[in-house]
Amino acid sequence: MKATGVVRRIDDLGRIVIPKEIRKTLRIKEGDPLEIFTEKDGDIILKKYSPIGELSNFATEYVDSLNKITGHISVITDRDTVIAVSGTSKKDILEQKISSDLEKVFDTRQKFVGDGNNSIFITEKGNREKEIKPQVIVPIISDGDVIGSVSLISKDSDAKMTKTEEEVASVAANFLGRQMEI
Repeated sequence: MKATGVVRRIDDLGRIVIPKEIRKTLRIKEGDPLEIFTEKDGDIILKKYSPIGELSNFATEYVDSLNKITGHISVITDRDTVIAVSGTSKKDILEQKISSDLEKVFDTRQKFVGDGNNSIFITEKGNREKEIKPQVIVPIISDGDVIGSVSLISKDSDAKMTKTEEEVASVAANFLGRQMEI
């Protein structure tokens, strides 16, 4: 655990304010769910709750299938990090924070299809040194909220995705969104 040097008091209703700087750093917005953990020694741990993160084992199997079917790198994210990847080294992408460009795709709630001229990166690091560029990104929508994304990524910056690949990513995102509603 990392000490922040910030001390807060609990109010008469049992509430505590998380400082703005910490909320900004951890990308915690008003209305975001937080999961509460307790330790035997009395520590309380707050963690951003990721509904799609609960499906991480399933998501891993799903991206493996997408990779086998399409031949492209397949990635599933939640609102903050990459939770599953197949078709490339996992250490480069898995559990990395998503990029601000991907957050903008979430805001539009629309599918993004890139070509060699307009690609965005999935993670903050962007893996620019390897020139891995996303080509199809589809937001996962559950109960009206964007909870993550499904991406098919080509290692070839000149590659163009077909309508079939766009549909495969769309079906995957729709399926995962429906799973979260059950």
